[in-house]
Amino acid sequence: MGPIEPSTDPWWRSAVIYQIYPRSFADSNGDGVGDLGGVRAHLDHLADLGIDAVWFNPWYASPQADAGYDVADYRAIDPVFGTLAEAEELIADAHARGIRIIVDVVPNHCSDAHPWFREAVATGPGSAARELFWFRPGRGEHGELPPNGWQSIFGGPAWTRTNNPDGTPGEWYLHLFAAEQPDLNWDNPKVREEFESVLRFWFDRGADGVRVDSAALLVKDRDLVDFDPDEPPVPHPYTDRDAVHEIYRSWRAIADGYPRPRALIGEVWLPDPDRFAAYLRPDEFHAAFNFAFLGCPWDATALRRVVDETLAMHAKVGAAASWVLSNHDVPRHVTRYGRADTSFSLDHRQLGTRTDRALGRRRARAALLLNLALPGSVYLYQGEELGLEEVEDIPDALRQDPMFRRTDGRNLGRDGCRVPIPWSGDAPPFGFSPPDATAAPWLPQPAAWRDRTVAAQTGQPDSMLELYRRALACRRRQPDLGDGPFAWLSAPESVLAFGRGRIACVVNLSQRPVDPRAVEPRLTGAVVLASGPLDGDRLPPDTAVWMLPD
Repeated sequence: MGPIEPSTDPWWRSAVIYQIYPRSFADSNGDGVGDLGGVRAHLDHLADLGIDAVWFNPWYASPQADAGYDVADYRAIDPVFGTLAEAEELIADAHARGIRIIVDVVPNHCSDAHPWFREAVATGPGSAARELFWFRPGRGEHGELPPNGWQSIFGGPAWTRTNNPDGTPGEWYLHLFAAEQPDLNWDNPKVREEFESVLRFWFDRGADGVRVDSAALLVKDRDLVDFDPDEPPVPHPYTDRDAVHEIYRSWRAIADGYPRPRALIGEVWLPDPDRFAAYLRPDEFHAAFNFAFLGCPWDATALRRVVDETLAMHAKVGAAASWVLSNHDVPRHVTRYGRADTSFSLDHRQLGTRTDRALGRRRARAALLLNLALPGSVYLYQGEELGLEEVEDIPDALRQDPMFRRTDGRNLGRDGCRVPIPWSGDAPPFGFSPPDATAAPWLPQPAAWRDRTVAAQTGQPDSMLELYRRALACRRRQPDLGDGPFAWLSAPESVLAFGRGRIACVVNLSQRPVDPRAVEPRLTGAVVLASGPLDGDRLPPDTAVWMLPD
C-alpha cells in the first residue's frame, strides 16, 4: 500500500474499514486507557492486516459519561487520548501507509459540559442559549412532571429538571440518551452553522470521511407530542423526520467541495428499506451501516433474504452496500454465533447464555469470507481479527456503560465488546499498556486471551489473525471483489453460493458436508481460500470457500 494520493476515486464503495475504539486499542502512557500514541505505534499492524481506512469512535474533549459520545468540544482531542497535534500527525502517518481516516461526529446531542449548555443553564428560561436545546417547563401544579412521556434510549425518562440561577426548581431539558447528553435543537440556524464548521475543521486537517452518529434523530416535532411507544405515529416525533435530509444535503455539498473525495457515512437504524435508502440518495450520505446484516442469524435463508434486500435497497439510489458483523455497541459475533440464538437484539437479553466457543469461532471464520465477498464495503471491529469473544463476567463495580446504570443492571450494556485488545505476553495487560504502566486497563481482560494476542497468532497458519491477513490480501488482488456485479448460484438447502465475476463464494450453513463443485458446473478450478480445513473435496458445515472456475 502506498501513500494516499489526490484522486476522484470513490474509495468508500469497496473499502475495508477498520473500526478503532480509541480507549481500548493501545495505551502508550500507562494510564490504562488507549490513546493516539498507542494507535500510531500500531499502524503497521493495520497496514499488514490490509485495511483501506480506519474509523475512530469519538476522540474529542469529553467528560466521558458515555465513552466520548458526550462531546464538550468538537475541535479538541480529549487529553486522555492526546492532543490535536497528535491527531494531525496520526492522520499524516496513516496516509503515508495508504490508510484513510474517518472521524465520528455526534450531532444529535453534546455534553452537559459543552459551553453552550453551561450558558443555557446559567442564563435561565427564555434566553437565546436555551434555544439551542430543548428546554421546556414541566407539567403538574408545580412543574414537577416531565414535559412529556418520552423515554431515553438508555432507559428511564428522556427529561431532566434543572435548577434556576436562584436555586429554585426550573425547566426540564430533553436527552434521548444519558442526562449528560442534552439534545441539540436543529431548528436553530446556529446549530446547523456550527456543525458545518466542524465538518470543515476535520476535512481541512485531512480526515477522509465522517461517520454520523444517530443520524436519523436530529429533527424533532416542535410540539414534542406524546405517543405510545408500542404504536408510534407516522411521522415519528423524533426519528426519521423528513426535514433531516435538508441537513445532510448541506453536508454533502461541503464534502463534495474538496478536491480529494470525502465520504459521509450514516448510522441509520430504520426498519423501512425505502426510508433507509432515502439517506443514500446521490446528494446525501455516500454509505450507511447495514444493521440488518449485523443482526441476522446464522441461517442461510435469513442471510440470503438480507443480502437480497440490502442490494435491492441500495440499487434504487445507486449506492454501494456495506457489511458489518460487530461493532462497539453489540456483542461480538464470535460469541453470538456460538449460541442457540445467533441473532442480535438491542435488549442484550442473550448475554450470559451458553456459548459453544469452538462453534462460534468456526462460524466467524466462515462469516469473514462471506462478508468480504459481498459487493460493497466492509467494516471490521478492532479485535475481531483476533477472534475475541464477548467478555460477560466483568464485575458490576467495574462496568462503565450508562446502559447498565440506567437500567439498574437489568441490561449488562456494551462493556463486554469494549475490553482492551491483547497484543503480546502471557498475562494482562497483554501489551495493551507499556511494561511500566501505573494503572490496570480500564476494563479487565480475560486471562484466557493469552492465546488471542497478536504476537501469539502471528505466523500461526490456522490462527484467526492469519486468516484475516490472507483474506484481505486476496480480496485486494481480486478485482472482482468489492463493489460490482453479484449473482446467486444454485445450491443445496442451507448452502449459500454466489459469483463475483471469476470468483465464487460458497458457504455451508447446513449440518452435513457438501461438494462445492456440485453447486455450479463451472466450479472445477482452484480453491483460492477456505475458512477452515476441507474434508477431501467436500466443504464441512460452517465453512466457507472462495473458488475460481477453470
